[in-house]
Amino acid sequence: MERPSFKRKSEADDQGSRKAPKVAASNGAGGKMSFAERMMAKMGHKTGEGLGKSGDGIVNPIEVKLRPKGAGVGAVKEKTEQAKAEARRAAERKGEAYEDSSEEERQARKKRKAAAKSALAGGTNTPGGFTRPKTKYRTTADIEAAASGLELPNVLKSIIDATGKEAKLLTSTAGLMSAVGPTSAVEAEVEKIAKRARRDLESFADTWTELTDRMKYIEIEEQQLQAEIDEEEKEIRRTRELVEAVEALQRLDLKKPRLAAEAAVSWEQVTEQLETLQTMYSSDIGHFNLTEVAVAAIHPLFKQEMIDWDPLENPLHLVPFLKRIRTILGVKKDLTSTSEYDEEYNSIRRRKSTTPYESLIYTLWLPRVRTAVTNDWDVHSPASLITLVEAWKDLLPSFVYQNLTNNLIGQKLSSAVEAWNPRTTLKRRKHATPLPHIWLFPWLQFLDPRHLDPKASTGLLSDVKRKFRTALDVWDLSRGVLPGLEAWRTVLGPSLQDMLIRHLLPRLATLLATDFEVRPDDQDMVPLEHVLAWNTFFKPTIIGQLLLAEFFPKWMEVLHIWLTGDETNYEQVGMWFSWWKEQIPTEVNQVKAVEEMWAKGLDMMNLALDLGDRAKDELPPPTAGGPARPIAPTTPHPTASVAASVTPKSAPQVETSFRDVIEAWCEEESLLLMPMREAHEVTGLPLFRITASATGRGGAVVYIKGDIMWHKVKGEKNIWQPIGLGDKLIQLAEGK
Repeated sequence: MERPSFKRKSEADDQGSRKAPKVAASNGAGGKMSFAERMMAKMGHKTGEGLGKSGDGIVNPIEVKLRPKGAGVGAVKEKTEQAKAEARRAAERKGEAYEDSSEEERQARKKRKAAAKSALAGGTNTPGGFTRPKTKYRTTADIEAAASGLELPNVLKSIIDATGKEAKLLTSTAGLMSAVGPTSAVEAEVEKIAKRARRDLESFADTWTELTDRMKYIEIEEQQLQAEIDEEEKEIRRTRELVEAVEALQRLDLKKPRLAAEAAVSWEQVTEQLETLQTMYSSDIGHFNLTEVAVAAIHPLFKQEMIDWDPLENPLHLVPFLKRIRTILGVKKDLTSTSEYDEEYNSIRRRKSTTPYESLIYTLWLPRVRTAVTNDWDVHSPASLITLVEAWKDLLPSFVYQNLTNNLIGQKLSSAVEAWNPRTTLKRRKHATPLPHIWLFPWLQFLDPRHLDPKASTGLLSDVKRKFRTALDVWDLSRGVLPGLEAWRTVLGPSLQDMLIRHLLPRLATLLATDFEVRPDDQDMVPLEHVLAWNTFFKPTIIGQLLLAEFFPKWMEVLHIWLTGDETNYEQVGMWFSWWKEQIPTEVNQVKAVEEMWAKGLDMMNLALDLGDRAKDELPPPTAGGPARPIAPTTPHPTASVAASVTPKSAPQVETSFRDVIEAWCEEESLLLMPMREAHEVTGLPLFRITASATGRGGAVVYIKGDIMWHKVKGEKNIWQPIGLGDKLIQLAEGK
């Protein structure tokens, strides 16, 4: 008995299942559309067109092609029919012809086949193909023509074939040099004979060519050897001539003692012969060691001359002879600058030995000159030694030149600078010791650069510069300009202007303030002339400032007194005005401040003319025309006659302590005065350190008691000695 089903059944059960089977989408008008197609149709897509607004997208869905298992990339064509159709449709849309990869490969194969066929038709090989090279055969005539001078024997030109029943004559025209394949046994035998004869003939020709090339090489080698032999013979002849010349030098017997006249003749003879060698063997001096020969030849004469030679009396002795043979002696080119001498000097120091000529100068010439410089030369008379240095400069090795100038001469100049005391020397009317511009400055061109910097802490120029400051302080202005000041300006340059402003200008201002008076009736121009004598060493503006401070106040005051006096003669005043303007140098008058002062004086004169008799009471006094702080305090003296009513003005006296004097002196000498914050054990006075070091170390330890300065003796604990402001204190400050 069947169990009844409890499922509900609809009426459609009779007509089959409610779910219809899936039917492929049909593009036909009557086909059923899928859900995606219906959605795309609602958005405006038309069946058979591509995706996108313009229809450029794909038409059919993307297809996937599986690669077989184990196959690599490129084993199969992976482009599907759908991809090819889309590519074809895209090409048609662009107006291009579509070619797929298989079509391209077919076209490429066709092109390669066509190229191969054309190459075969034209007789050329295909790329990468191999063709057996075609053997080329030559006739005996070709071989004789190729091998110049080769004559082939007749036995190789014709061969008798006796292998057959009848003897045959084989020649190059009868098959000897041809390569026709054999058709029978007899012909094969003939072919063997022909090949053997051909190989022998070609071997003979190759051997002939090799021997010919060898003969040409031997001929060239023979020519080279002959040229070398000729050169060797020429060298032998030159060497023999050189030996004869050297033997001629030996025959001069230069070692025996000679008088002065005989020595001059011997020098001329040996110089002429060495000049000949120098000219003939100029390019072989080093090859034949002629420098040693030349030095050995002159050594006896040179040694004898050095015994009696006085370098200061006869500084040019032997110089003409040595300059004529300087090349063969091995003297280097002219070294005109100090830097070149330094470079050459350093290269000499790196060498392990000196040349024969350098040894000659060092062992014979330098000791004689050293003795003369040390014992006989007066440093204040440099002319003779300067002549010696200038004459021998181009003949001296660099290290000898440096020894002479920087050691011998430089040390003596340093001692002379240290001994020069301007305070005592310049006070005498006639200088017992010449000033440094006479005996020091001519040597600066020969000295090391460290001596030429006036701003350096050491060196001749810096040492003499400190002394020159003292000279400016003590020089008597009534004697005019310091002699040699123009030379000092050339050497010191701009620093001289600063020294003159600091050390001389205050003294000139004091001279105008104390000794100069404006007196129309009896004018004394000497003080003003002493001041204006230094005009060329100052800038016009500086002299103008000096006149504004010390001259124009006095001049304007006298002019005012004259214009306000009784019975003023304006014609005389005008002449007096013009005369004074002519006394001042033109370049100073052109300074703007000076022009203004002259203009003020002229305005005062014009105002006095306008006022007439009222000028005596109404003409205003001149205003101060100088700077707020004059260059030097003025102490005017009362003038006579017309200037009698001028009231002298006394300058305020400023009390100066001894410490202020020491500080000013240290500043001038570029020294430091530093308090040590310690006290003297006995007096309790503060201690100071005077040093030339920028670090504040070293130097001299001092204390000041009244107007005396005491310094601590170096190496002693409680010993103090008085010391003045001089060279000794400078040496202690510099640690000497």
